[in-house]
Parts: sequence; C-alpha cells; structure tokens
Amino acid sequence: MGFKAKARKHKSDSGDTAESTTKKSKKEGEIPCGINTCDGFADKSFGGRSLSIDNAVDVWGDSGYTQRKGRVRVCKSCYRKWKKDSKAEDSY
Repeated sequence: MGFKAKARKHKSDSGDTAESTTKKSKKEGEIPCGINTCDGFADKSFGGRSLSIDNAVDVWGDSGYTQRKGRVRVCKSCYRKWKKDSKAEDSY
C-alpha cells in the first residue's frame, strides 16, 4: 500500500468527505476583452493575451478596440481571430 492509498484511507476515517464533494463555482473574469464587439474576458487564466495597438488596428480598425497602457487586452477567441488574419499576411 502506497502513501496515497494510506492517505485516502485515513481521510475517510476523519469524516472530511463532505468537503471534497462540493463543486467549485465557475470563475468570473476580471479584465474584459478590449474588442468592442466581444463580451469575453482577457484574464490570463482564460487564455487572454495582450496585443500591440498596431496589430489591433490591422484587424479591427481604428475604433474597434479599447486600449489599456498602450496595449489591447484580448480574449482567447479574439486572439485566434487576429492570429488567423495576420498569418495570411506573412510572406517568406
């Protein structure tokens, strides 16, 4: 019997099972996406990224975003959209 099996055995004896069966609440984001038409969150834990203003202008135009500290915070889906659009522009 390994140390994890022993820990599980002793955990059930102490009555801590009610604590481990509670579900976690869904996380709410703190930083909104900087794109005006998007309702997502740009938190790092949700896959959010930060783009330069020049990159945001190329995809969303001059008034399609909101900047924070010289950068545009975008959610994961907006970042993927930017990446697809900028990938087509790259030429080797």
